[in-house]
Amino acid sequence: MTVLVEYIPVVIAVATFLSISMLLLGAYQFSRLRGEKRAKIEKIQQGGRRKTVDIYTTPLEETAGTIQGTLLRLLGSFGKRLATKRAADLSTFRPMFLKAGIRYPNASAAFWGAKVLFALLFPACFIVFQIFFSPLAMPHGYLVTFVVLLALAGFYSPTGWLLLKTARRQEKIRDGFADALDLLVVCVEAGMGLDGAIHRTAKEIALDSKVLSEEFNLMNLELRAGKSRRDALKNLAMRTGLEDVSSLVTLLIQTDKLGTSVAQALRVYSDTFRTKRYMKAEEQAAKIPVKLTIPMILFIFPALLIAIMGPAFIRIGEALLPALGR
Repeated sequence: MTVLVEYIPVVIAVATFLSISMLLLGAYQFSRLRGEKRAKIEKIQQGGRRKTVDIYTTPLEETAGTIQGTLLRLLGSFGKRLATKRAADLSTFRPMFLKAGIRYPNASAAFWGAKVLFALLFPACFIVFQIFFSPLAMPHGYLVTFVVLLALAGFYSPTGWLLLKTARRQEKIRDGFADALDLLVVCVEAGMGLDGAIHRTAKEIALDSKVLSEEFNLMNLELRAGKSRRDALKNLAMRTGLEDVSSLVTLLIQTDKLGTSVAQALRVYSDTFRTKRYMKAEEQAAKIPVKLTIPMILFIFPALLIAIMGPAFIRIGEALLPALGR
């Protein structure tokens, strides 16, 4: 009983901290979804017309004078001071930021600043809560352990956020890649050049897949700036980080190098890609019965057992209890 009483402060503190964290996370997700919905409505009302500056303006320029811009600048300056002697740390995560769609220059510095800030902020908030709001005192051993765990969670939380953002962006690119590939095939077979076909495809899929349209537009800007098509295609594959896009880039580079028909190569790749997606969908459908086994055992089977055997147990109890009472 004494051991259970010792754990009560830990349970109360952890539950309260998690509740507050989930509340803040829910508010953030709600505001983000409302912003995305508002942006889609404005885009539809404008008839799909997009400003070029929306793609290439850095987030610091877009949020200039706002709280978000000020916070990003502070984190950037803080991160640069931390990594002054380790300049490589500021460029290690650069490809990861590009895959996540983050393109402003001081992203690495702000990232390192956020890691250190959260590593200090999470334990500090917990200690303040434990001192002023917790009704029961937590043993020192549990307090130290929980503070260390919170510091580690705060330090690695920006990395988890970056990986999650990258995965969501890659999923959006993957969803719109099939339609973009079909449009690219149609444009090339209609007689357009590869550069013009990519530009036309980026314009047509702007409403359906904004992320992929931005990547194609960035590739077009690189080509207009004088970069070779080979390097521009490789940069496209690097920014997306998807195997399908890398395969398409390799195909286009080999086609351009060998001088073969781009339209025929794209047609073959499009058919192969459609078959691959169909087989992947079949694979996921075949996994559904296996994935449903655990929920059925944990939730559905006990409910059925209670519904079927419950009346029988009640009648058995009603028949046996009077006899046992004698």
